Amino acid sequence: MPWSNQSGGGGWKGGGGGPWGPRPGSPGQQPDLEEILRRGQDRIRQAIPGGGMSGPFTILIGVVLAALIGFFGFTVRVNPDELGIVLRFGEYVRQLPPGLNFRWPYPIEQVELPKVTRMNRSEIGMRGSTEVRDATTTIRDVPEESLMLTGDENIVDIDFVVFWLISNAPDYLFNIQNPERTVKDVAESAMREIVGESDIEPILTAARAQTETSVQQLIQRILDSYGAGIRVVQVQLQKVDPPSQVIDAFRDVQAARADQERLQNEAQAYANRVVPEARGEAERILQSAQGYRDQVIAEAKGEADRFLNVLEEYHKAPDVTRRRIFIDTMQQVFSNTDKIIIDEKGGSSVVPYLPLNELQRRTPPPATQEGAQP
Repeated sequence: MPWSNQSGGGGWKGGGGGPWGPRPGSPGQQPDLEEILRRGQDRIRQAIPGGGMSGPFTILIGVVLAALIGFFGFTVRVNPDELGIVLRFGEYVRQLPPGLNFRWPYPIEQVELPKVTRMNRSEIGMRGSTEVRDATTTIRDVPEESLMLTGDENIVDIDFVVFWLISNAPDYLFNIQNPERTVKDVAESAMREIVGESDIEPILTAARAQTETSVQQLIQRILDSYGAGIRVVQVQLQKVDPPSQVIDAFRDVQAARADQERLQNEAQAYANRVVPEARGEAERILQSAQGYRDQVIAEAKGEADRFLNVLEEYHKAPDVTRRRIFIDTMQQVFSNTDKIIIDEKGGSSVVPYLPLNELQRRTPPPATQEGAQP
């Protein structure tokens, strides 16, 4: 497996990284043992009056110093969010879990401590800085990263963030030289590829989630081909706008499209309401006509049956039937009229009179038309 140092080269004695020595500030780097012993002896001489030490006391001090040097030289502490990667003469040999672990002292073995559970964040197209005094965050735009060309030859300004974790610590340390820069470059390249295959309208409106998913999958495929040992957790679009010179015109176009969609939705809602009502009214009319037809047919059949029954009875007794029909007819006629019956045998007890009061009632004049002179 090729060796790649993440923070620069250097030899064993130069304190450089890579297989030739620990990197500056690396947790696995050990101080000079001779320097530690010399400083300890100087402090002991200053603490003892006369500057001299007896034999047993010197042996005790030596044992204590040897124990301390052995403890700190043969153990290493791995924090809970870290994973110890042990290098023996620059070659990867094993991993150390969180806690205190044994390892050979420097320069035989050194330990790299990547933070495997920390969520890393890479910003593309912008840089965020937090002010400690007022706890505010200012965003600085980086147009050389954010301006991209779409498939329909429009320019779009995109700022996004990539969240990623270390999934394989040895691959993360040894296969790529600068992981953070690699993730950033790969993310920018993947976003440019996806945007270059899409039109500007879906990116600005409905295809944001789909764009995030496509970019995340493409970044993961590229990093896996590098053997980077990185897992992309999420791609989050922060800003997707046209360039500032034409953003007002794009906003007008988007507002017009929104109005168009709103009107279409209102028309569809009106159609969904009116069409069922019309269908229900048509069904009601059809059912009413069907009921009226059935009623008329039933009444006609009833009348025909009644007439046939009367005809049959008439053939049996014509006089009785004729008289019965006459009585029924007169009953039907007189039941709907006002009538006065005078008995002829009553004599002259009934005196006819002329209704003068009714004759004196004058008919009211007709109403004059509007605007006519009286």
